[in-house]
Amino acid sequence: MPKVRVTKEFRFEMAHALWNYDGKCANIHGHSYILQVTVIGEPITDESSPKYGMVIDFGDLKKIVNDAIVNQMDHSLVISQKSKHDALLNTEQMFDRRHITHYQPTCENMVVEFAKIIRSQLPKGVELFSVRLWETASSFAEWYASDNE
Repeated sequence: MPKVRVTKEFRFEMAHALWNYDGKCANIHGHSYILQVTVIGEPITDESSPKYGMVIDFGDLKKIVNDAIVNQMDHSLVISQKSKHDALLNTEQMFDRRHITHYQPTCENMVVEFAKIIRSQLPKGVELFSVRLWETASSFAEWYASDNE
């Protein structure tokens, strides 16, 4: 049976700041992110299955990524645990949606983290092929399973 790649695109707004960075991105700033998730597998051949002919139902992939990433990150602030963030984040009114990460929240590190999360949630027989995270209209980071095995 041939393998087929299936891709779904997601959009969310998120702010971050880069700890110890030597440019403007050391300051809190936001992006309109586009996340593209590609999985690979064989279409289901069981004619009695409601998912017959699909690698994965787009709705199922949407639920996985929305629940695990988009709904968590949308309209949130992401900063490294190494930053001096305590005083800033004690402002309850503004920062109730925040993520303190063990990594520098660059596009590169976020795409790796997102791939790890998505990979762990996929059903049997469906593999994560790639994840692409657009930070701006002209800049993105990519993760490929083949590069990480």
